[in-house]
This record gives sequence, C-alpha cells and structure tokens, in this order.
Amino acid sequence: MKTLSATAVMFVTLLCAAAPGMALGAAQSKPGTAAAAAAADGIGWYDGDVDAAFAFAKAHNKPLFLYWGATWCPPCNQVKATIFNRQGFIERSRFFVPVHIDGDSAGAQKLGERFKVRGYPTMILFKPDGTEITRLPGEVDADRYLQTLTLGISANRPVKQTLQAALSGGKLSADEWRLLAYYSWDTDEQQLVGGKELAPALNKLAAACPPGDSANRLALSALVAAATKGGDAAAGVDKTAAAARLTKAVSDVHTARENMDILTNYPAELVQLATVPKSPSRTKLIAAWNSAVQRLSGDSTLSKTDRLGALAAQVSLARIDTPDGALAPALLKDVRQRVAQADSATTDAYERQSVINAGAHALSDAGLLDDSDSLLKAELKRSHAPYYFMLSLASNAKKRGDKSGAVNWYEQAYQAAQGPATRLQWGVAYLSGLLELAPQDEGRIEKVAHGVLQELGGTQNAFYERNRSVLERLGQKLNAWNGDGKHQAVLARLRQQLDTVCGKLPAADAQRATCQGLLSPTRV
Repeated sequence: MKTLSATAVMFVTLLCAAAPGMALGAAQSKPGTAAAAAAADGIGWYDGDVDAAFAFAKAHNKPLFLYWGATWCPPCNQVKATIFNRQGFIERSRFFVPVHIDGDSAGAQKLGERFKVRGYPTMILFKPDGTEITRLPGEVDADRYLQTLTLGISANRPVKQTLQAALSGGKLSADEWRLLAYYSWDTDEQQLVGGKELAPALNKLAAACPPGDSANRLALSALVAAATKGGDAAAGVDKTAAAARLTKAVSDVHTARENMDILTNYPAELVQLATVPKSPSRTKLIAAWNSAVQRLSGDSTLSKTDRLGALAAQVSLARIDTPDGALAPALLKDVRQRVAQADSATTDAYERQSVINAGAHALSDAGLLDDSDSLLKAELKRSHAPYYFMLSLASNAKKRGDKSGAVNWYEQAYQAAQGPATRLQWGVAYLSGLLELAPQDEGRIEKVAHGVLQELGGTQNAFYERNRSVLERLGQKLNAWNGDGKHQAVLARLRQQLDTVCGKLPAADAQRATCQGLLSPTRV
C-alpha cells in the first residue's frame, strides 16, 4: 500500500472532512503583497517575491503551485474561467502555496529561464523543498485537471523519477501511471525527455503500462509527438497500426471523451500521420473521428471553448484532402450558429477571451472571414486585451490577400499592446508582417525595428526565455531579408543600435552574449 507524505495525509483527510461546497479555511498567512493575503477568487495567490514563496513553502512543509501566464493569453483565461474558479481548486489551494507569475511582470522572463517555462500557461507543482513534482495539463477539462493535481500533491516521488523507473522496467502504481499519462508534455520544455526522444519514450511507456485509460492516453500522446516533432519518429510510424489505434480510440465514447483535448487539437496531423491521401483507411478514420467530435461539440459537460474546439476539428477534418475546397453548407451553418450561441451565452470576461478566440478561429478556418471579422471587431470594445484579437484580424486580412490591411492591423495591435514582454512579442509580430508582406518598404521596416530595439533597451532582463526566442527569430528574419545584401545599410544601423543596448549589460551577464548574437551576419 502506498504511503502518503505528511502533507498529502493532511490534504486528503481535511478535504474528505470538509462540508461540500465550503472552503476549507482562510487564505494562508504569508509575507508579500496584499494580493498574497487575500484574493477575490478565494485563492491566496502569492504575487510577491518568488524566493520568499519557496521559503514559506519549505518552512511550512507545503507544496508550491506555480502558474505562469499572461493577461491576453486565451488558454490562460480559459484556465481562470474553468479551473481556478472551481470550488475544488480553491479548496485544494489551502494545502499548497499558490504562486502567480505574469509574463509581463518585473523579472518574469528571468524567472521563466530559471523554471524552464515558456508557453502560456504553464503550471508546475513543486515539493516543499523546491523539487519539481509535475507539470499540469492545462487543456484537459476541469475534473481531470483536479484529479491530476490531487495525484501530484499525494505523489511519493517526482514525475522525473517515476519516468526513469517506468523506462527501466520498474513497477508503478496505477496513480503513478496516470500522473505520467496526464503530464503536460506540451510545456515540458525538454525537462524530462528531449524532443526527438519523446515519441519513442511515450511508446515505451504505453507498452509497459497496464491496459486502460492511462495506456490509451500514452499511446495517443506518442502519436501526437511523432506527428508534431517529425523526423525519424514520424517516418517510423506503422501506419496500419496507428490507423487502427486511432479508429478504435475515436469510436469508443469513453476513450474519446477522456482524450478530447488530443482529438480536438490534432485531428489533421494524426490522420495524415496514420493514413495516405484518399485511401479507404483515411476515409474510415475521418468518418469515425468526425462522429466523435460531433458528439464532443454537443457535450454540455465540456466548456464552451472545448466545444468550439471540437467544432473546429470538424472543419479541419473536412479540409484534410481538399484544403481549399468549399465546405458543406450544413457544416457552415452549424459553425455560424454554434459560434453565435457561444458568443451570446458567455458573459464572464475571462471566458470570453477564450471563447471569442476559439469562435473566430473556427469561422476563419471555415472560410467565413467576414463573420470572423465581425465577431473580433465587436470584441475589441469589450476585451481586457483587445490587441490579441487585432492579430487575428491581421491573419484574416492576410488570408484574403489584403496585405495592406494585414500590416495595418499588426501596427494597431503593437500600438495597443501592454506590458514589456507582450510589447516585444507584438512588435516582432508587426515587424515580421512587414518583412513578409511589404519587404520593399525599407523605411517603415527600419523605423519599426528601431522602435522595438529602443524599447528593448529600457527593459530589464529583456533577453531571457520567451523574449530570447522571440528576438532570435526576429534576427533570423532580418538577416534573411538582407540575404541579397540590398538592405546592408539598414542592418548596419540596427546592429549599431543593438550594440549600444548590449554594451550597457554587465560583461558577466549571460544576456550580453545573447544580445550580441541576435543580428550577427552569420545567424540565418
């Protein structure tokens, strides 16, 4: 029988003893900002000194829950609207130290480097001593999320050790297999397994895991890794076996519901991995998959965003072999009606940021660009982060072939963006749009690049983690733009400006080398 840690025993005992629907106690008392002492959502989020939060967790023998997110991020808002507001999560939060890091807060990107977090949202559970236990999956439904959180709190060992034991043939409990199956491989950042090794590792886990839900999810996750990482993993897939597994998974109501995030997020990638175009096996798989996502799109136990994701999956399936073909009128009507229903039924501001994003993408993917634009433009007046939706409007204009309109939306989005990391990302998006859609407009490109670098020079810890990856991509695009040497003078002036920014960084600071390499002529 598994022995629980002292913290886990306290957690399970008090959770079971609590009256249904009642909080388990007042927010924990700890140093930090006023937000740390109390919060409107009933969670004592610690928004102050992260090191102090870890010290508090260690001193009080409590796990620490770290949430890395951003104001504009639709999945982050989805988590706030469907998980963090759940009584079950609020109750569980009494037994760990909840820490929130906003990607735009001071020092956030440096903390991102420290904790190896990049994508929003990333949620990590730590032991009281600071050892990482597991990364939690933000795209599963709330019930499965809370189950995984509970498993993490009561785990005897971190997932890293559990993974090593499983791969070496060790014996695992059912809970440990489930924790592996629901680990957030999407936000792992190669902490447990390198990108190329992920699919083989997940296949090995699936083969070793006792038959059931955990084994099914591990096998499906292995196929996702093969489809999205590419290379040898994709080339080595047995298409017949993969098609059979996928057909069986989508045809079983329970398995499809258990893995709804995989079925709605990767339909085209997985179908294309497992079958060849216009083959009988592809026709059969698409038909079964379509039936599954139709069920999910009408499943009232799923969030509105998840149901719209299932609707978008139907569009994706319909376009696999005819990407530019017209969709069936019935499907177009369904997309319009379901998006309109979700729009009118959603009043929570957090949920709207997620629902409108999902609805706009479903409409756009279906070729209903005017409908998508109308939805997005109406939301600009209501959203707490309208600049996010301006990027979607730019994408729609680009699909139409309206280059000028797309660039103008990129510009508006950048002008409206708030927060240093967000402004950097939006500025790079604007600049990337110019490089792609108006490469001849040298003056505008230089002006925007100058502004981005100027703002960068006034930002502390600007060259860490997510920021660094954004800047590195920008450097590659600018050098590619100057591939023929026609824009050498512009690049020379930008390099000079960047050298000034780099020169202000201490020689021993790791950021300096990153800064100096961004516009290196050898970076292509």
